[in-house]
Amino acid sequence: MTTERIDGLDIFRGWAILFMVLYHFTYDLNHFHIISVNMNQATEFLISRYIIMTLFILGVGISLALVHKPYIRWRSVKKRLLLLGLASTLVSIATYIEFPNAWVYFGILHFILLSSILVLPFLSYPRVTLALSIVILIGSFYDILNMHTTFNFLQPILHLPPLNTEDLVPLTPWFAVVLIGTLFVHYNLYKKFFNLPIFSVNFLPNSVLKFMGQNSLVIYLIHQPILFLSFMLFLK
Repeated sequence: MTTERIDGLDIFRGWAILFMVLYHFTYDLNHFHIISVNMNQATEFLISRYIIMTLFILGVGISLALVHKPYIRWRSVKKRLLLLGLASTLVSIATYIEFPNAWVYFGILHFILLSSILVLPFLSYPRVTLALSIVILIGSFYDILNMHTTFNFLQPILHLPPLNTEDLVPLTPWFAVVLIGTLFVHYNLYKKFFNLPIFSVNFLPNSVLKFMGQNSLVIYLIHQPILFLSFMLFLK
């Protein structure tokens, strides 16, 4: 894979991170009562959240397929699982302290951690991957496939928040987006996509987005504590 295409993926991740930081900035404005909006019901915020999640998760699928092409690199798998396991545990602990009644038990990092394992058997079977993606999307749309039964089983055992959580990314339908990302690589669609002018490294803002994409996990972990602290100091 050429450097330019890797740059394109980093820039793509950078856009996702940028939108996520802006979304959380708005969330914090609302949390500290600087603005008043119901972000769980307002259409524009719901659409924004779904777009950001799609960018993130599509990038995960593309990245996993590229890393494990043409065979699974188990050393990379172990490193990834360790890193994501620590990061997702940190998020759960931090949110439990700050939001004990709405802590994050299966947010975006938890989802990526589990998806990174579940996707491995499908990387060499694009037709099965495509069929499964369609089944998940259709089943989720008609509410045939959902995580309600799993939640009802685990909630009393793990003492999960009964009503709300600060971040929830259920396997259905979002695992389908990971699978679709792997298809971008299998059918070489990513080459045309990342060669679009918008992903050119010669475009000055893309150098910043590239840096953000290369450090997406670190930015994800630190940006919200920094925002929270900044708002608290500002309001004082």
